[in-house]
Amino acid sequence: MLVELNAVSRLYRTTDVETFALRDITLAIDRGEFVAIEGPSGCGKSTLLAILGLLEAPTSGTYRLDGANVEHLTADERARLRNRAIGFVFQNFNLIGDLSVAENVELPLTYRDLSQRERKRRVAEALARVEMAHRANHFPAQLSGGQQQRERVMELLAELHAGGATIVMVTHDPRFAHRASRTISLLDGTIRTTEGRSLQDIGA
Repeated sequence: MLVELNAVSRLYRTTDVETFALRDITLAIDRGEFVAIEGPSGCGKSTLLAILGLLEAPTSGTYRLDGANVEHLTADERARLRNRAIGFVFQNFNLIGDLSVAENVELPLTYRDLSQRERKRRVAEALARVEMAHRANHFPAQLSGGQQQRERVMELLAELHAGGATIVMVTHDPRFAHRASRTISLLDGTIRTTEGRSLQDIGA
């Protein structure tokens, strides 16, 4: 099992208010699964994804990633693990405006023990894969919204999944959710329904 959440909750506190974004989430994701997380705005989708991606830590409960407990890691430890084991496709791009497209792609690789030559090779390969090699030296402001978001994202995710990657996707679009092998529906910070079967269920 790659991902195991047990009774995970996330509480946000302000001076006067306590708000549970997630309540007692218990969830397992097999290595190689393609899981879609859906639900109305404010249901906890983004918070769940942030915890799975080690951007946030749960307030309570346990999170095991690839067999290791990670809920109590420090921010630096989470960042190092995230850099080596987890990738993100953000809805709002999160590009650094004063870096070129190639420099934006290369930035996470600078935190690894890679030679400059190897970093450049990986950047060129990644940009070619999303048909952006000709924009390598452009800056984010010089790209259209379509070029920043890329229409091919879903196809690329499907390719990565076919190659063995585990995909967890938050979406409002049922057309995209149907591409996943399993769909998890959230409401008010809890899992209400799960549709589809895990790899373990189908004997993979």
